[in-house]
Amino acid sequence: MMRVWRLDDGVQTLVLGSRDDCLAEVVYWGAPLSLDSDLHALFDAVVMETAPGGLDLVPELSICPELSRSFPGQCGFIGRFAGNNGDAVRRHNNIDNDGDGDNNGAADGRRLIINDNNGADIRRHNNTDNDNDGDGDNNAPPLSSNRPLLSKFSFVSDKIDDNRLELVFADKSAGLTYRASFLIDTETHIIETQAAIESEQPLLLHWLAAPAFPAPQSSDEMLDFSGHWCGEFQLQRTKWTPGVRLRENPTGRSGHEHFPALIVPCRGAVNNAGGAYAFHYGWSGGHRMIAEELPDGRRQIQFGNAANSEHRPRKQFATATLYTAFSPNGLNGCAVAFQRHLRERVLPMSGGARPRPVHYNTWEAIGFRHDMNTLKELADTAADLGAERFVLDDGWFKGRDNDSRALGDWYVDERKYPDGLAPLIQHVRALGMTFGLWFEPEMVSPDSDLHRQHPDWTLGDDTQILGRHQMVLNLALPEVREYLLARIAALLSEHDIEYIKWDHNRVLPFADAAQTRATYTLLDDLRRAFPNVEIETCAAGGARIDFGILQRARRVWLSDSNDALERLKMQHNAALFLPMTVTGSHVGPRVCHTSGRTHDIRFRAWVAAQRSMGIEMDPRELADDEAAVLREVIKWWKANRDWLAAADILRLDSDDPAVIAELHLARDGKRFVVFAGRAAPSMQSAPRPLRLAGLAPDTSYKVELINRADTPKLSRGDPHIKTKPLVAAGAFLTHHGVALPWNFPETMQVLEGTAQ
Repeated sequence: MMRVWRLDDGVQTLVLGSRDDCLAEVVYWGAPLSLDSDLHALFDAVVMETAPGGLDLVPELSICPELSRSFPGQCGFIGRFAGNNGDAVRRHNNIDNDGDGDNNGAADGRRLIINDNNGADIRRHNNTDNDNDGDGDNNAPPLSSNRPLLSKFSFVSDKIDDNRLELVFADKSAGLTYRASFLIDTETHIIETQAAIESEQPLLLHWLAAPAFPAPQSSDEMLDFSGHWCGEFQLQRTKWTPGVRLRENPTGRSGHEHFPALIVPCRGAVNNAGGAYAFHYGWSGGHRMIAEELPDGRRQIQFGNAANSEHRPRKQFATATLYTAFSPNGLNGCAVAFQRHLRERVLPMSGGARPRPVHYNTWEAIGFRHDMNTLKELADTAADLGAERFVLDDGWFKGRDNDSRALGDWYVDERKYPDGLAPLIQHVRALGMTFGLWFEPEMVSPDSDLHRQHPDWTLGDDTQILGRHQMVLNLALPEVREYLLARIAALLSEHDIEYIKWDHNRVLPFADAAQTRATYTLLDDLRRAFPNVEIETCAAGGARIDFGILQRARRVWLSDSNDALERLKMQHNAALFLPMTVTGSHVGPRVCHTSGRTHDIRFRAWVAAQRSMGIEMDPRELADDEAAVLREVIKWWKANRDWLAAADILRLDSDDPAVIAELHLARDGKRFVVFAGRAAPSMQSAPRPLRLAGLAPDTSYKVELINRADTPKLSRGDPHIKTKPLVAAGAFLTHHGVALPWNFPETMQVLEGTAQ
């Protein structure tokens, strides 16, 4: 028997099919099919030839590939039933590893799961009964085998409406149920998918993938992201070859190292043309990505939580949401879909639709050296420059004089603030700015009152390597969440605070899905209690950026680097998924503390103006002419921020590799701004025309270089736009481009365009 289902949004069609009640597979995903297409015939048409000497049938590349189907690649579900006591078996370092007098372990993170080569949990103890069945031998009973379950799911039911498909399959002999959901958004053109497993008896989960998708044969490479502190969102290209590209993130957070996303461009695709497929896994804990080319040439993509991040047996498990998109219009088509979906479907609407304020953050000005007179002076100067939100960063709480102590002691430091925070907040508010405060709630310093009182509240044992002199609180413990919520709520109730910068500077000692779920719970509880307080996600910069955390935060701190050149590159790559409105970007000091580079204020200001603008420096260092430049750029940003907040960011295909450029196009298509950053000296003597994107071919546009006064004297030619506006058709601007004046490296040229 054959079953077929389809979802459409006008840009893409997704067809799934099930043959003989086997798990469904993606039959087709790409450009829209006609509504009268014979889907059964299409399903028959994709049947592959069998290889000589191989199986008699080609195992389906299902949404959850199964070992029981002799699938020749990575399967979508690996688990085993727990022992007879219904609990995971753990290896301990001593007799009482959880502090309760027994050797049963606890949910406090003080356990260690180890694995054999098959990915199954190995049960290792300090006694002679290694199989934990109480019979004194070392022979594992059949029902708690270390071997993965050979599940075989069969169709149970389906439910479909115009935009959502839900499929249910079961392995009745094993007591397992598999559920998959697909939701296609007809406005943003994103497909949301999720998978879940239900078991009649406790199950130890090693791996569960969100529904697996095929990858196109017409692709030569895949694009994903690596990085490090102050070097996030580094785009890397990997050739497709037989076998697996596996990216495993065991750090317990989305990570600098592994942004949970993948782009698969079809052959010849660029930013503005060609077919492309994109994936983002919306989970803030560790994750795994599998991009595999099978021996028969088929390709599959899987995403899920990091393997072995579920440390206790349960009867229900679910993946996070996998967001996917197909675009016939290059990488930018995918980028626009993700930007719009995040902005319009994912973000919490804390504070309503108010304009994005210009930030001022104190960190780079004072560090831990808090002084009321200095802070008031900084507030005065920031307000004069145009700042609208004043954020007091690390160092305000009890005993926090450096980064080695006091995390967890969330009480205002009476030495630095003898009258509390109220005098500073009142001063800030009188200047017309709102007030924000820095927290790092998930962390604790060993040298803190909290840790001395509750050493059992930490995740992992005392032998772990510290990170920035700190450990992680085990938020899976309700009493930990209750303490943190009470302390943060007390400060928010007592003071006029409308913004929290929520930091996360240390990786987890091991990937732990329970910690991520508990973090979500804490944030959700806090938002319910204070719905108008905005939250920014910061994790040593950009180490926790994903659509999971952004269901709870309105802004991301992309990187701790305020180096404008590094920011130019990072922002450009992050635009493949992140819109302007969520991406914080600040004007840093003249000499960047993370790179040692010195940049002109014009470059620093315009790079920050590409995103949600702010200032993070000691503004008293600015000369009068520098302050004037910053005021003007901030004034420009405020005048344009409303339409920019809803604009699509299109990466431009620059013919000069030294130029990193993007076009922000208003939703109605009637205006745009181009930021053309020159990151390095050009290889040729004169600038190449910069081709624009997204413009209506037959519409005439007036284009003006709004910072032409910054053009250096070494620019001796007379390109039209150097002295006056250019009026040209969209087709000309797209195919030929704009001839820009010669400029120095590490500068920005800004063009404004309006439809005529």
